[in-house]
Amino acid sequence: MKKTTFAVLSGAAIIAAGCASMMNDAKHEQALAMMKASFKEQGQAKLDRLNQDETQRACSEYNAGNPIPKDAAARIEQEQLKTIKYPADGQYLGDWKEGEKIAQSGQGGQFSDDPTRPSGGNCYACHQLTKAEVSFGTIGPSLNNFGKVRGFTPDMQKYAYGKVYNSMAFSACSSMPRFGHQKVLTEKQIKDVVALLMDPKSPVNQ
Repeated sequence: MKKTTFAVLSGAAIIAAGCASMMNDAKHEQALAMMKASFKEQGQAKLDRLNQDETQRACSEYNAGNPIPKDAAARIEQEQLKTIKYPADGQYLGDWKEGEKIAQSGQGGQFSDDPTRPSGGNCYACHQLTKAEVSFGTIGPSLNNFGKVRGFTPDMQKYAYGKVYNSMAFSACSSMPRFGHQKVLTEKQIKDVVALLMDPKSPVNQ
């Protein structure tokens, strides 16, 4: 009797979970249809931003209140690591002065942005980069003294490049944009941002 009761309850739980999943899927599709109907392409703002890839869809589920399992996190990181395209010349540092301009610029992806101009990184919206900054975001960790603390090594330069290119390769479901993977920044721009983080002369490391 107990086994039968347990089986019935277990079956009910599975059905309930399936129904909840279907409801979540239905709500997702409804919300997506609503956004596509109300969102109009203009300037740099394109409709393709509404299309989630498999990783984004999975992370949306976890970010909805479900902690990401360790095996799922490891799988996401391994898959995303494969997407990183490191520079063919093996050089990871560009011009830190250009990198600072990119870090401070919020240009890119908005309907009012000029499609002929490159995107910025808007790094200061989430990170403190220099001691001189009086206003900065705190969603991400402080990057002040990034290179000085971690060392100005080739391996760290490569890590910084990869992190800017695709943050999810190192932290599954990171809220940091995948700048290279999603083609927000070019290879040159990423090199310049890495120089801002890793060049000993950069204000980040003063």
